[in-house]
Amino acid sequence: MKLLLITCLFVVGNWIAPVVSKDAALETVSKHGKLSVDGVNLVNQNGERVQLKGMSLFWSIWMPYYYNKTTVDAVKANCHSNIVRPMLAIDTKDGGYLTDPDGQEALIYAVIDAAIEDDIYVLIDWQDFEAENHLEQSLYFFDKLSKTYGSYPNIIYEPYNEPISLEWSSVVKPYHEAVIKTIRANDPDNLIVVGTPQWSQRLDLAAADPITGFDNIMYSLHFYAGTHQQWERDITKAAIDGGLPVFVSEYGTVNADASPPVNVSETLLWYEFMEERGMSYVNFAVSDKDEGAAAMIPGTPPDKTCAEEYLTESGKIVVEHNKA
Repeated sequence: MKLLLITCLFVVGNWIAPVVSKDAALETVSKHGKLSVDGVNLVNQNGERVQLKGMSLFWSIWMPYYYNKTTVDAVKANCHSNIVRPMLAIDTKDGGYLTDPDGQEALIYAVIDAAIEDDIYVLIDWQDFEAENHLEQSLYFFDKLSKTYGSYPNIIYEPYNEPISLEWSSVVKPYHEAVIKTIRANDPDNLIVVGTPQWSQRLDLAAADPITGFDNIMYSLHFYAGTHQQWERDITKAAIDGGLPVFVSEYGTVNADASPPVNVSETLLWYEFMEERGMSYVNFAVSDKDEGAAAMIPGTPPDKTCAEEYLTESGKIVVEHNKA
């Protein structure tokens, strides 16, 4: 009888699991409202810890065909996401915001508008490796962006994707402070996620000299499971234990150059690490490029984003954990 009871409870438990699921697609803006930072935690409008899980688009200059509402609809429904991350390409061999500000900006705004309509969060990424050299353009963009959308609780800012410089206190931090000041003049509350040195891996440098004088700031961690392993988790744990609020604004299941194979064991260790701490995470990428980090197979149209039959090995793992 006892064994039968345990079996029945197991079956019932499995049956009711979807009802209490933390499927990210169900954790919407209308449910959680404006986000803020409480200690190391991201919390909702009621002060409850909240977790964002979702997808980053590919660079705007190279995959503009995913910068539309059709894709964002699918990111929420098929990728099971409550956040989408458009990547504003700044300066590439094929152009970008510096050479075509209006065209690139229009792509970003299309994603923002779609995210607002779809009731999910949107993390706007200034996709630059040397943003300190483009401060004037960055200030202009984030001033306009925060004036236009700062009243929406959906908005999250990422003013510097991946600083290469290891000079946090003298280079990267002052850049962030200038952009944050500009944003806060128009938007006093919405979350800002700041990049950290060495492609957003050296959280220890930021932890030793954090930004002060502003609220609702988190620090970006980027990792690729094939390259960034226990040593990176150790750095991250120490930073969080020291009081630094961390947001994983980009991660991959493969190597840092986006090449295969998918490192399943390390990816699962990262998921366990992030879930234990209630950390938010955004996968790279909604892409049909023939590379390991792409969530979809080559030729995937926007309306099939994250559709099961179009998912790569990486995409399948990511979508499954967005639902968990």
